[in-house]
Amino acid sequence: MSKRIQISRHGGTEVLEWVDHTAPQPGPHEVRVRNRAIGLNFIDTYYRSGLYAPPRLPSGLGLEGAGEVEAVGNAVERFKVGDRVAYAGGPLGAYAELHVLPADKLVGLPDSISFEQAAAAMLKGLTVQYLLRQIGRFQGGETILFHAAAGGVGSIACQWAKALGVKLIGTVGSPEKAERARALGAWATIDYSRENVASRVLELTDGRKCPVVYDSVGKDTWETSLDCVAPRGLLVSFGNASGPVTGIDLGVLAQKGSLFVTRPTLAGYADTPERLQAMADELFAMLADGRVRVEIGQRFPLAEAARAQEALTSRRTTGSTILLP
Repeated sequence: MSKRIQISRHGGTEVLEWVDHTAPQPGPHEVRVRNRAIGLNFIDTYYRSGLYAPPRLPSGLGLEGAGEVEAVGNAVERFKVGDRVAYAGGPLGAYAELHVLPADKLVGLPDSISFEQAAAAMLKGLTVQYLLRQIGRFQGGETILFHAAAGGVGSIACQWAKALGVKLIGTVGSPEKAERARALGAWATIDYSRENVASRVLELTDGRKCPVVYDSVGKDTWETSLDCVAPRGLLVSFGNASGPVTGIDLGVLAQKGSLFVTRPTLAGYADTPERLQAMADELFAMLADGRVRVEIGQRFPLAEAARAQEALTSRRTTGSTILLP
C-alpha cells in the first residue's frame, strides 16, 4: 500500500486528501514509476478548483515528477526496471508515491540531472522550450515581454532568453522579485505594483512595443498585454493564474495593429514521444552546461501539498516548488 493526494470534490485546498492508495499493475504500454520528487504547478490548482475537469472523481492530482521505473508493461520497449525517468504530462496522479502512466509520456533522465532538478524543471522548462524555441523562433536581438518573470516558468525564461540573445522585459510584483529576475538574465523589469506596464514597455522599446508578449496571468493582464504587442505581433496566452480570459472581441486585434493570439499547451507541442524526448534533451543540455539553472525555492513533504498550493496561489513562492514523497 502506498500513499497519494486525491480529491473527491472541487474546492479550495481543504479538498486535498492524504490517503492510502494501491497503485495498479501497469498495462501493456504503461510504466509504474516510484516518484523521488514531484513538481508543483498552477495547473494543479485548476484541476483542484474545477476550472479544469479531471476525467472522474475521486482523482489524483499532479502532472510532473521524476523517479525510477518500478514495473513495465509487456509491450514497453523503451524503458526497463531501474531506469531513471521524468515526465510532465497526463494522466493526473503525480502527487503520489507510485504513479502509473503511458510509456510515451516518459523521457529518459540522464545521470547529470538529479530527480529534484527534473521535477522542478520538466513542466516549466519544456514550456519555455516551446515558447521560445518553437513559437518564438527568435534570431537574437528581439525585445519581448514576459509576465511573472520571477516565477517558476519566468525564472527559466529569463535565462533561456539571455542565452538566445533575446532582450526579455519581465513584469514582477516587488523590488525583490525585480532584482531576482535581473539576476537571472532579464534585460529590464517592470514592477506592476508601482509602474504602468504598457507605458514602460513603450519607453523601453522606443515606442515600438514587443513582437511577442508572453502572458501566463490571464484575466488581469489581458488588456495590458494587448497594449504591449507591436503591430502584426503575437500575444501568447499560456496560463490563467488570475482566472481565464473570456469574452474576447476579435475586432480589438484589428484595432490594435492586426495582432495574432495563440493559446498553446505543452501537449500540443510535445505530441509524439520523439518530439517530447527531443525537447527534454534540449532542456537537459541547457541545465547540464549551466546556461539554465533551476532554483528550488521551496520543498514540502508530499503530505503537505495543501500548504504548498496555498503558498503558490498567494504568490509567496520564488523559483520552483517541489513535493517530496
